[in-house]
Amino acid sequence: MKLSPAASFSFALAVLAGFTAGSTFAADAADSEKSSSAQPKEYSNWVDLSVGGYFVNGDAAQMQRRLGVRRGAFGGIESLHMEYELAKKTTLKIDGRSLFDLHDYGISLDLTKEDLGYVRAGYREYRTWYDGTGGYYPGNEQWFTVPNDRLFLDRGEIFFEAGLRKPDVPEITIRYEHHFREGQKDSTSWSDTTLTGLTTGTTTRNIVPSFWDIDEERDVFAIDAKHKLGKTGVGLGLRWELGDLNNARQMRRRPGETQDRYLTHREGIDSDIFNVHAFTETRFNDQWLLTSGGSYTALDTDLSGRRTYGSGYDMYDLTVRRQPNDRGFLNLEGGSQINQYVLNLNLQYTPVTHLSIVPAVRAEWNDVDGFAQFGDVDFGATPPIREVATTSMSERGLLDVAESIEVRYTGLTNWVFYGRGYWLQGDGDQEEQIGKVGAATLDLFRETDFKRTAQKYTFGVNWYPLRRVSMAAQYYRKIRNDDFDHDQDSTLNTSGNRYPAFLTANDFVTDDVNYRITWRPRNNVTLVSRYDFQLSTVEMRGEGLANNQSAEVTTHILSQNATWSPLAWLYLQGSVSYTLDQTDVPGIGVFPTDAVQTSENNYWNASLSTGIALDDKTDLQATYLWYRADNYSSHFVVGLPLGAGAEEHGLTAGLSRRIRDNMRWSCKYGYYKNRDQTSGFNNNYEAHLAYTSFQYLW
Repeated sequence: MKLSPAASFSFALAVLAGFTAGSTFAADAADSEKSSSAQPKEYSNWVDLSVGGYFVNGDAAQMQRRLGVRRGAFGGIESLHMEYELAKKTTLKIDGRSLFDLHDYGISLDLTKEDLGYVRAGYREYRTWYDGTGGYYPGNEQWFTVPNDRLFLDRGEIFFEAGLRKPDVPEITIRYEHHFREGQKDSTSWSDTTLTGLTTGTTTRNIVPSFWDIDEERDVFAIDAKHKLGKTGVGLGLRWELGDLNNARQMRRRPGETQDRYLTHREGIDSDIFNVHAFTETRFNDQWLLTSGGSYTALDTDLSGRRTYGSGYDMYDLTVRRQPNDRGFLNLEGGSQINQYVLNLNLQYTPVTHLSIVPAVRAEWNDVDGFAQFGDVDFGATPPIREVATTSMSERGLLDVAESIEVRYTGLTNWVFYGRGYWLQGDGDQEEQIGKVGAATLDLFRETDFKRTAQKYTFGVNWYPLRRVSMAAQYYRKIRNDDFDHDQDSTLNTSGNRYPAFLTANDFVTDDVNYRITWRPRNNVTLVSRYDFQLSTVEMRGEGLANNQSAEVTTHILSQNATWSPLAWLYLQGSVSYTLDQTDVPGIGVFPTDAVQTSENNYWNASLSTGIALDDKTDLQATYLWYRADNYSSHFVVGLPLGAGAEEHGLTAGLSRRIRDNMRWSCKYGYYKNRDQTSGFNNNYEAHLAYTSFQYLW
């Protein structure tokens, strides 16, 4: 019988754990016969074996996304740890994990010699799940999914690291990492359908799901060194990263109609990133501490890709069901270069014991250049398809300088006061061009100078009025202003097409106040209450227009936590929170039939858990979780219904038993229920978890 690589890896871990544990089992069995009055033995090795399964009634894809697990049975080595003293001051540590059908594997080795250094290596791979369903249209209960909606991505890492840790010599660390992501995940860019039952007005709705084909790899090489020179610590590091990304967004447009066709948008990026960074830290005396840091990063990318229509994914057909304005591109090539410079300076001054002042300054310069060439493919209102060689170019430069100061005072008994100020000034310019190769004029161009400023002011206080009571309050105000001056623009801002270079200003203001009180009315009772309020406004200004408030976001968050231990063998812990979040825009109530509505994101979260010590070897634990959102709007005639309408319940109960000092057994049952109104209840599910584990220590 031939084993898969994952199964072979799991089998090897099991053999290693079983061989090592088995060699000590007889000795431990003999030790267990000794008097129970002996001191408990300390163990440095263990293995956790587990088996279980999730059994689902309903939408398995949604369950896997929400709980982060796979439907069906799983089992294997949940945790393995072994230590060996190979020689004096030399230790080998092995950690591993291997769970069948959860696609969760890992092993790491650590060889350390005290006062010399270490060598580490490892491998880790795990899976994340996604749901390939689209939107729901309640008018005729239309609902689409991809052929197999249980999507997943495999993520992994291989690493090697070596460090020199010899006294009185520089610390040197070298590290290599290889990362990968491979699989499929859902996309938020949905496709269109006219199978909505509508006969008047706009009958098209974008509710057809799409997904990403992901294939990514990254290799990272790094070396870091640091050393102490007198009162100053210095560090220097180099990092080189190579990336290879080949991803594609797969879309199906108008499925089940005569215009049924497939769209593939493929993107390839090869990246080369180099970074060098350094820092210093100087402690002049007890009052003065100076830190500094600098970094330079160079990024170089090569682009490739295409956007094609066809009778299947990743196919290019010239005429199959092509529709007017089915625009794509072929043979994309190009790239971008980025040079970034960063400098940080921080000074900590402590003039007296209870006062600390920390001013800081940060400067960052970014220089970005990009170029691309591709064949612009447009299926016009009258065939045939035209492919036109097109180029695009962009240049961007930006200098940001930020200053900050933080003050903290603890000179009053039972009081802590603090304040922070942050200011940023940015200046930059940007140029963009798109045009056909050989054409006398450009299709699009603009030259823009822009300035941006940001401010944030924070004030807070902590107060301990009583031995059992503490209070904390904080307020902050955050302001950001962006101003644009368009020197050149390819379109008149008085025409029907005012973009690009139409917006001349964006302003953001956020005010936030929060309050927390912790109270212990009794030794076995702790109460924590918190309230947060946040108000954000967004204003924009178009060319030749006055400022206009484009959005106002109001958020209230109230939460309460309580912990009670009425008996030595019993505890109860509960929490409840309510979030009231509302976004208002000027279009509300202006358009007919309430086409623009207030965006609401209000929801409840609650939890309750308890633990009971049944005896000196047996514990029982139970947890209940609840979530509720009631924001769903069935306003679908003029648009797509938005707002979450859902309710979730989760209940787990577990029993753990210490069989012997080095043997522990546990079991758990879980029940999960989801009702999702936003999806027309198509994402509903009920799931049951059955799980047991055994831990052996030696």
